[in-house]
Amino acid sequence: MNISAPCVVSLTWLLSDAQNAPIDELTEPTDFFYGGDDLLPKVEEALADQTTGFEAHLHLEPENAFGDYQSNLVCFEERALFPEVVEVGMQFEGLPDGAVTPDMPEDTVYTVTEVYPSHVVLDGNHPLAGLALRMHITVRGVRAATAEEIEAGSVTDAGASLLQVLPPRDKSHLH
Repeated sequence: MNISAPCVVSLTWLLSDAQNAPIDELTEPTDFFYGGDDLLPKVEEALADQTTGFEAHLHLEPENAFGDYQSNLVCFEERALFPEVVEVGMQFEGLPDGAVTPDMPEDTVYTVTEVYPSHVVLDGNHPLAGLALRMHITVRGVRAATAEEIEAGSVTDAGASLLQVLPPRDKSHLH
């Protein structure tokens, strides 16, 4: 079966930064909905009309991956607005109730980047924003999408879209 929307592709990959430092490796085949929101557009473009066994080496600039880093998506909120235990790397959907930072998007996942006694620093950028990425993708399988997957526009058991949320990375070797 050739890859065309809507279908489900099973992928493995190795994701690295522009200097080939590994960021993520998916060694077990995982299903993604092709023709929805599970995959980056440039990844879908590379997979179009391909079949099981296809391999691609992609170089994605930030505008084709997770966008440029936007400093205006970083904010400081009072420590008292957060649970008793808050740690670097924790993520929250939206800002906490009582947040005072104006004009911050509500439908964003914010990552805790620093915790101080009086405040918490939140970053609404994707953890890979601003980075050029290299991906080595292998198609491990292709199948027809179910009616539920087509309606959802996603493979519901995959848990999250491609690289939607990754754990915080060690920035010392990047940039």
